[in-house]
Amino acid sequence: MKRHLINTGAGVTEALRRLNDLSGGVMTLFAVDDDGRVRGTLTDGDIRRALIAGASLHDHVRDMMHLNFRSVDGDDVDVATLRTFREEGIRLIPWLNADGTLREIIDLSEKHTRLPLSAILMAGGKGERLRPLTNDTPKPLLKVGGKAIIDYNIEALARCGISDITVTTRYLADQMYDHFRQPTAGVNVKCVLEDSPLGTIGSAALADIPDEGRTIVMNSDLLTTISFEDMYLHHIDSGADITVAVIPYQVSVPFAILTTDPDDPGRVTGIEEKPSYSYFANAGIYIFPNRMLKALPTDRRTDATDLIETAIAQGRRVTEFPINGTWIDVGSPADFRQAQEIVRYGR
Repeated sequence: MKRHLINTGAGVTEALRRLNDLSGGVMTLFAVDDDGRVRGTLTDGDIRRALIAGASLHDHVRDMMHLNFRSVDGDDVDVATLRTFREEGIRLIPWLNADGTLREIIDLSEKHTRLPLSAILMAGGKGERLRPLTNDTPKPLLKVGGKAIIDYNIEALARCGISDITVTTRYLADQMYDHFRQPTAGVNVKCVLEDSPLGTIGSAALADIPDEGRTIVMNSDLLTTISFEDMYLHHIDSGADITVAVIPYQVSVPFAILTTDPDDPGRVTGIEEKPSYSYFANAGIYIFPNRMLKALPTDRRTDATDLIETAIAQGRRVTEFPINGTWIDVGSPADFRQAQEIVRYGR
């Protein structure tokens, strides 16, 4: 962060040298006063325009800096604001404290956004439908395109600025622990061991997540291009307690279907030839409030569907988020082959 900072009293020659040191990256300096408050930004374009207007190399940064700079402040970064900055081509965003001092520089060229979420990836299953591939390898570590399936998901979460990531393990857990001994996509991924089967979401209670806030919970063996940013913004805008990612699923009936009058048993009111019905199916990706996950029992199994049905019965708001893009549950040999083809040809 320090390499992007310069004092407002520094000379122009020093500013040019500092900008040159940033070559190959985002060439922007943040001008701070003696108290550390950000007063402006400076690029080589700002210096060039000032020199054309009559400034000299003896002037100072404060004479050339751009005063109307964009920033974010507060304890939480507004994701929608970051999206707007990204769409406008702004790559470095100063995150300021209440007194104007710099808390952090958000680099949108490194991270797509900054989602205020933790993440838990469920990776304890045996992957029995993929045997013999999973005889000696846990399914999330099977390689697609030369990379473990789970790493695609870790990288996607990391690009969204999510750094609190936990993987719950059980089957061949030692291999999962070994895999994550080194950072993945710059994230120190934590592993927790599920001593006994806790269902499709029960092991989330084992993760060390904050008491407050929200967490993405997802199956680790998915290959998907879901936009976690879109899902989060949908979750916030809809006022949801729980958001469930869904995929379209169509059922085709190969016969003519009769409709009947419920008040007159046996009376046919219509016939439809080989109809198709469209539904939304659970994609195995959720946003839950942390308190709900931390309250899960650890002495018996809980499936995600159980937790969602309980929440609905309690009057909590549950919303769906349709995935617009790729989604494959790599659960069978055919799915595994399809995943390989998608990665190989970039579809």
